[in-house]
Amino acid sequence: MINKIQIMTDSASDISMEDEKNYAIPIIPFLITIGDESYLSRTEINNDQFFELMGKTDGVPKTSQITPFQFEEIYLEQAKAGVRDLILVLINSKGSSTYSNSVSAIESFYENHPEYKDKFFVHSIDGMGYSAYYGVPVIEAIKMRNNGATAKEIVDYLTDILPRREIFFGIYELKYAAKSGRIPSAAAFVGQILNLKPIMRIFDREIKTASKCIGEKNLLKKMIELAKAEMEPNGQYELIYARDYDCIENVQKLAVESIGYEPSAIYQTGAAVGANAGPRIVGISFTKRKE
Repeated sequence: MINKIQIMTDSASDISMEDEKNYAIPIIPFLITIGDESYLSRTEINNDQFFELMGKTDGVPKTSQITPFQFEEIYLEQAKAGVRDLILVLINSKGSSTYSNSVSAIESFYENHPEYKDKFFVHSIDGMGYSAYYGVPVIEAIKMRNNGATAKEIVDYLTDILPRREIFFGIYELKYAAKSGRIPSAAAFVGQILNLKPIMRIFDREIKTASKCIGEKNLLKKMIELAKAEMEPNGQYELIYARDYDCIENVQKLAVESIGYEPSAIYQTGAAVGANAGPRIVGISFTKRKE
């Protein structure tokens, strides 16, 4: 029997396969194009396969937005299944049209299926970031639902927590960000020559440079320092990586030494983030302390 409250997200949330299974999370895949081939992330290609294929091509993989038509199909499927409240938490609206597509699809859905107008309600929420930024709140929202929370309580939680979520992440190889246009090519070239590693900040839908470091070890230390200064006291934090397993071990060790306790989760980025940042990134996500 399907729950009257359904919570869904997209594959840019980077929720692990284990959590997807354990919490029965419906995750909408993005279409990824690498060279001449296209794949549905998570379902037709996993993270390791994506990074392996990425390493074999000179171009930048492309991700396609989830279309209004796809959302209408999802709404109809959930409405037919008996869901009353569908809560969607989706990729940063400034980085993809996916969220706006989900909103525009609501009106057209009711026009095409007026019989559900007072029986089925869609709450589409801008995830405001990427990866664990909104993946973690999605899992917490599902725990709330499973413990008996109402749709309003869940939506209120998400709209309160998401504006306070934050990520600092370091990019080890600037060429991918340069190819995708996230960093100007000239700046990336100079950075590579000088062994300069930028630390980026994701907050309130924006990606900005927070700091620059010489060398990888300095990057890790500075990134943790920045996060520790902004996170809630004794608050949970998550670590993020792509394909560099040594890197995640190093940052975990440094984080525990500095913050004093283990991360609550480790997220591996998939194709939606990896296409723009490459296989060697490391990050820390958390909830920002209240002003």
